[in-house]
Amino acid sequence: MSGRHGATLIGAPTDIGAADRGASMGPEALRVAGIAAALRGRELEVLDVGNLNGPGNPWQPPHNGYRHLPEVVRWNELVHAAVYGELRQGRLPVLLGGDHCLSIGSISAVARHCREQGRKLRVLWLDAHADFNTSALSPSGNLHGMPLACLCGFGPAALTQLGGAAPALEPAWVRQIGVRSVDAGERRFLHEQELDVFDMRYVDEMGMRATMEQALAGLDSDTHLHVSFDIDFLDPEIAPGVGTRVRGGPTYREAQLCMEMIADAHRLASLDVVELNPAFDEHNQTAALAVDLLESLFGKSTLVRRPVWRTARTARTQTPRAGRPVTAP
Repeated sequence: MSGRHGATLIGAPTDIGAADRGASMGPEALRVAGIAAALRGRELEVLDVGNLNGPGNPWQPPHNGYRHLPEVVRWNELVHAAVYGELRQGRLPVLLGGDHCLSIGSISAVARHCREQGRKLRVLWLDAHADFNTSALSPSGNLHGMPLACLCGFGPAALTQLGGAAPALEPAWVRQIGVRSVDAGERRFLHEQELDVFDMRYVDEMGMRATMEQALAGLDSDTHLHVSFDIDFLDPEIAPGVGTRVRGGPTYREAQLCMEMIADAHRLASLDVVELNPAFDEHNQTAALAVDLLESLFGKSTLVRRPVWRTARTARTQTPRAGRPVTAP
């Protein structure tokens, strides 16, 4: 894990890009669920800088294919500046959303930092949706369905050029995991851009372990790993507190394995946690689950087996007693 000086929590309380109201309450729900204490429990020095202060949600219909574009731009400018500032200080920024349009600001800041440092970038996009719509493809004009397209250069200039270069991302740098809801036109566009999409059918057929091995393949010490964690990545049976529920997502154990394997790569350097909507939650259980998974992402392991190296050594050096295996799982 990168961020040698610790992690910084940055709240962005807005639902400006979403289809439903309520994601603006996400940062406080995560704080109530104990995110700061949980990360400190992973031996991180955690700084909570509070919430950014951007424009309110006017709740207007789309204009020229986009809903609330000026407000979305302003929120992403604020997020970009905050995330970039923390990266410059060698810290690991944790964006607490808010809806997923905010990842335009955070990831454009990460990409800018990587360009300046001469580092490679890998983005893991954990989401039920591909978020690769454009104004011409989107049936709603909601910008939380367009952030990845904007980051890859398809969108209004105020967003595609936010980090000083367009595009901020190359499709080859992105791995999408858990996708199971894609609009028809969006699906064609994804194929045209040749994004690596590990949809839920792939997870079902290959398993989460093989999926994550593929998604993490090629990482090295010169790679900055960014995780964009949309809470609706999870199955709504365990995570009801989101605005756009899509059945058939990862189970609790699959999600834990996903997070633990990312942690095992030791490359996590920045993070978005978005689309938590307490208005749809039940007793803050989704926020508590998200914090639980974030603990795993930062290194808390459920491993109770003996390490492989130990079991191998034991098998070589000890004589088994009758009826008792040398290497218990």
